[in-house]
Parts: sequence; C-alpha cells; structure tokens
Amino acid sequence: MVETDKDPAEKKNRFQNNYILQAWLCIFLALIFGISLAAVQAALGPVIIENKLNETKEKVPELLLGTEAAEKMVAANQAFKITPRSIVVEKNGIQKFYSVFEARFEDGRLGGWVTKVDGQGYADKIELLLALDPAIETITGLFILDQKETPGLGNKIIETKWRGQFAGKSTGDQLKVVKGGAKAANEIDAVTGATISSDSVVSIINKTITDLRQPLMDAGRTKKE
Repeated sequence: MVETDKDPAEKKNRFQNNYILQAWLCIFLALIFGISLAAVQAALGPVIIENKLNETKEKVPELLLGTEAAEKMVAANQAFKITPRSIVVEKNGIQKFYSVFEARFEDGRLGGWVTKVDGQGYADKIELLLALDPAIETITGLFILDQKETPGLGNKIIETKWRGQFAGKSTGDQLKVVKGGAKAANEIDAVTGATISSDSVVSIINKTITDLRQPLMDAGRTKKE
C-alpha cells in the first residue's frame, strides 16, 4: 500500500524531470545553432562584401557610359581607373557615410561617379548603385544590388526596362513616382502594383543626390586643380 501511494508522486517527479531535461536540451540546441549561424555569417560576411565590391566595379563603365559604349571600351582594351572614396555628410548632428567610386579615363578625365546606397523598401532594405555624370547634373544609370521585395511585384525594380527610366534624368528637380505613365521630365512610372517599392527607390535617389551634390562637385574640382 505504501509503495502504491507513492507511485503517483514518483510519476509526477519523473515527468517534471523529463520536462526540465527537454527544456535544457532545447536551450542547448538553440545555443549551438546560434553559434554555428554566427560563425557561418562571420566566415561568409567578408566574401559577400568582396563580391559586391567586384560587382560594383564591373558595373561602373556600363552605368556611366551605357552598355554599347562600355563594350567598345572593353574591345579597345581600355578601362576606367576606379578610386573608392568615403564621403561623410552631416545633417542635424547626424553623420551619414557614403561609399563612392570615382571613375576616370586613362587620360585623367573624370568619367563620373557611382555611389552605393541603401534604404528601406516595402519588404526589406534595398541596396542600389546610382551613377552620376562628372558635373552631378544627370543620372547616367541605376542598378539594384540587393532587394527582397515581393516576387512578381516589387522585385520588378531590378528589370532593365524599369531602371532604364532613370538614365538621362536631370538632378535639378526631385524625381517623383506616378502611375499610368510618366509625362513630365522628372517623373518615374511606378511598377504596376508596387508603388511603395518604386517610391522607395526614388526616395533613396533623391536623398543621395541632395546629400552628395556639393561634396562630389568639390571633390571633382579639387582633383582637377
């Protein structure tokens, strides 16, 4: 009888012990997984950054000159001399660092500027390359480096046709997104069903031009002198 009376208590203790053991096992596995994931990211991080840097440098001629002219440059065994720069812009006590690539022809003439910038999109961060002429008067090209926008909708910002709208746009007026077809010189036709993604790209570009116009003009003038 005594042993029978203790059975329920023993079962309860056994259950509690198993529950605690399982909880600790879950915590241990989560910790191991977290450490492994961090190690993978630490190992791949520099590789990803290097790949993006190489992709950026490869895109510079096409973004500044257009595909046809860039191909002619390669065929003639010519290449831009690309110099990375870091430009700091301070507003309201807040500093923003811009990664800029200065491109010069072999004879020393300034070919233009390509800056790598990012901003919030609809789903996640959008990272892009914006190319500007030497005088910072015209956008010469746009390339989307990374995005996680909605498949079939927002991710259409990567398409050549949509990005092609930006080439030749003046930096004198702020760009704005419209639906149903751009008419004015400063208008960009939104991706159908993805106005937010379109607005995000345009907002990133407008802010970048506003921030970098004077610093890049000064940099180009200083180099020339």
